[in-house]
Amino acid sequence: MRKLEQNDLNEIHALSQKARAAILKMTTLAASGHPGGSMSTIDYLLTVLHMANIDPSQPRKEDRDLILFSHGHVSPAAYAALGIMGYFDLDKAIAQFRMTGSIFEGHVEPGVPGIEWASGNLGQGLSAACGFALASRIQKIERNIFVLMGDGEQQKGQLSEARRFAVKYNLNNIIGFIDYNKLQISGNIERIMPQNIKAEYEADDWYVLEIDGHDLQQIHKAILEADAAARPTVILARTKMGKGVSFMENKAQYHGAALTEEQLTQALHELGFENDLNKYKQLRTIAELEKPSTYPQPKFNFDTGKPFQYDEKIDNRSAWGNAIADIAKLNPNSNLAVLDNDLQGSLKTKKFEAEMPQNFFECGIMEHHTATMAGAMSKAGIQTFFPGFGVFAIDETYNMHRLNDINHTNLKIVTTHVGLDVGEDGKTHQCIDYLGVMKNLFHFHIIIPADANQTDHIVRYVANQKGNYLISMGRSKYPQIKNAAGEIYYNQDYKFEYGKADQLREGQQAAILVMGTMTTRALQVADKLREDGIELQVWHISAPIHLDEAALKTAAATGTIFTYEDHNVNTGLGNCVADKLVQMNLQCKLFKFGVEDYSFSGKSAEVFQKCGLDTDSVYQKIKELM
Repeated sequence: MRKLEQNDLNEIHALSQKARAAILKMTTLAASGHPGGSMSTIDYLLTVLHMANIDPSQPRKEDRDLILFSHGHVSPAAYAALGIMGYFDLDKAIAQFRMTGSIFEGHVEPGVPGIEWASGNLGQGLSAACGFALASRIQKIERNIFVLMGDGEQQKGQLSEARRFAVKYNLNNIIGFIDYNKLQISGNIERIMPQNIKAEYEADDWYVLEIDGHDLQQIHKAILEADAAARPTVILARTKMGKGVSFMENKAQYHGAALTEEQLTQALHELGFENDLNKYKQLRTIAELEKPSTYPQPKFNFDTGKPFQYDEKIDNRSAWGNAIADIAKLNPNSNLAVLDNDLQGSLKTKKFEAEMPQNFFECGIMEHHTATMAGAMSKAGIQTFFPGFGVFAIDETYNMHRLNDINHTNLKIVTTHVGLDVGEDGKTHQCIDYLGVMKNLFHFHIIIPADANQTDHIVRYVANQKGNYLISMGRSKYPQIKNAAGEIYYNQDYKFEYGKADQLREGQQAAILVMGTMTTRALQVADKLREDGIELQVWHISAPIHLDEAALKTAAATGTIFTYEDHNVNTGLGNCVADKLVQMNLQCKLFKFGVEDYSFSGKSAEVFQKCGLDTDSVYQKIKELM
């Protein structure tokens, strides 16, 4: 950590005024933005940038300190400060702020040099900081991680989850700043939601420093003290919203309101600057947009070993647990991690912990924090697996995964207990919307294995893939899928290809398209119909959002397609198939078997029967339709 002299602090003071002028110009030019909090943040932000181990000429250098903006709406402060520090041309940031196609968006984005993490969804920055801190520990990189937060966002529950985790794992390289200007959109924070921020951090055993957030000497001293602390530290910086302009100070309206051009002239005069907004108006019309900065992509090259082959009835979740433990055994002390939310027994990760205890992180019942943290870890180069029940690791944490996807993470989500197959836990635990929810995220790959053998192949495949992946499976034990000759289909010679469908039965009269552990039932239906002289193709679709076009053409050529799933019938495999049939101009009849309402608590076989999705019910319906 760099120590500053008085002349450094004098320079920072002058730069803060320049930054405030830039903040006001860019927000007035865009006629939108958040100038008030940006102006209260800028003094300690510029001080951090002068003290941290960073190099604007190498914005992605491996051992750099990381600076995260949890309250991403202070993007004007971020762009002004980073431009002043030399990360990019400040004039371009002012001219292109909030301009369509510009990297200088309304909330911070990692396409801007110096920005590590996109935010805007408040309350997630500290979780991301924990993820980057864990990644640095695994990679043996010494760095500080600064996370800048607003005071209003402290009302979010995810922050309390992140605080507890940081202390449990002694992430003492995290230094938090809270912009304690006591104002949020609707007014005073104490009126909106009373909260003792300092006491809450102290109760969770953080080291808390309270300072004047505009006094550069106090800021400098606090950062040095935080750097030396033996536990995570938060600096509660008392500030003034709109600092530096008399008519803006302590006015909540300027949280998210730009100045008029007349007000801008007055404000710039107070700051000691001329109003040269016309210059930026001209630049905005002729600007060549800055290209996004690229973030280093990890390279995974794990020894994934030889696939196991199961002959007996076994659940997919056990196959996942065995496969990830085998990979850990083959790659000790590697950049591989597994997280848990108090479901280790159900998620079968005890063997992984036994093989690689230093990279297994028990996060307690804190799924929101864990989802964000896992995303940040994966972006930092750790192949991170986040297992959980479908309703927790997908439904409950969808917003976190959306932000992960925007951040181009490399997260591997593994969900069990999806569909109706959750035993007697009932409708609250039946994740019947996992595909419908996650197919909204543009960069996620979704894989639904048919049995334990395919699960093993898929886990080993995904371990060396970049990007975001979801692997989903049910709870119960199922027999292994076999071909028409009675041989194991997903044997050790099988090679998984993302997007390739598997034809398990041949036929000319119709086709059943199925995903996941419903495949066992689909084969039973097809084999029973075959005894009646009705021969159906059976295709297992492991990648429902990247459908195999050749397989779909073959299925559609029969004239009739049935889709079979224990997913919401309106948003699952059936709809994926329907969309693709239309896109490919393929004409055939389509019948969808799926879940039509929230289901029941009971033994899985009884629940399927009650929903009309058991083998006999589907057999009868298809026989009638044929």
